[in-house]
Amino acid sequence: MSSWLEAPYGQMVWFAAILYLVASSAALVAYAIDKSAAVHNRRRISEKNLHILALLGGWPGALAAQRLLRHKTVKQPFRIIFYATVVLNMGMLLWAFSPDGIATLTALK
Repeated sequence: MSSWLEAPYGQMVWFAAILYLVASSAALVAYAIDKSAAVHNRRRISEKNLHILALLGGWPGALAAQRLLRHKTVKQPFRIIFYATVVLNMGMLLWAFSPDGIATLTALK
């Protein structure tokens, strides 16, 4: 690779950046909606859905929401699963940018 932004690597960088931005925004909004629902005793967003958002790349937004909104910070089982989704997501990201991951993802085009 003569340039780190050369295709397919460069395309993957942009795709990952956009994916994380969108998923993080969605997670932040989902946490805010869930916090409001909890305060007003309305129907909540399932923890499973919050974890799926984190696993798909929304964990930075979820982490920001946890800190800003003080939501989902006490319940230990939720936190354990949340951090497991962070580790899994980062593992998938590292694999995607490895030579094997790039070759596999390029072949899927």
